[in-house]
Amino acid sequence: GRVIARPFIGNPGSFVRTGNRRDFSVDPVGKTMLDVLKSEGYDVLGVGKIEDIFNHRGLTQSNHAAGNEACTDAIIQYMQKENWKGLLFANLVDTDQLYGHRNDVKGFAGALEAFDKRLPEILKLLGDDGMLIITADHGCDPCHSGTDHTREHTPLLVWSRKMQGGVNLGVRATYADISATVLDYFGLANPLRGTSFLEELK
Repeated sequence: GRVIARPFIGNPGSFVRTGNRRDFSVDPVGKTMLDVLKSEGYDVLGVGKIEDIFNHRGLTQSNHAAGNEACTDAIIQYMQKENWKGLLFANLVDTDQLYGHRNDVKGFAGALEAFDKRLPEILKLLGDDGMLIITADHGCDPCHSGTDHTREHTPLLVWSRKMQGGVNLGVRATYADISATVLDYFGLANPLRGTSFLEELK
């Protein structure tokens, strides 16, 4: 779906990536959750490389912040806006690009700890009606011997103030269950694949 151009600086043997990455994407082949939400008048906010993944489609606003810290700042800035209603979709790319693919276990752990420290700010801003979903689009184990994507299963953590206790969502049949749940949360019909797990959270 994308050609990714990654510029480097330096000399042979010591090249370093710059932040000037460019993604040349094609449109998604069908309707997405973002398209549905936007067509129903909801705000669809992207942070990080979300706009590149979807070729700028289905978003009402986007902040192409670079790096986990800047992306987390952008998440919080969007959440502090008044009178917005919809989805905020963010990608924390450093966890994958700088640490997972580079087999940097210490850096990977540090990225998780850094986000954990900011999580209370995000949970506070969610309010009584918000829902947070933390997941990944693939595994990227920094302990693996190679530098490619790893593992078949990805994490799925869901939180809201309305949830009562912990729920084991099990192994889902498809990643599309997340988009089905988001549309269900907004009370919208799901024209896509996937089965909502919203009722399981109550």
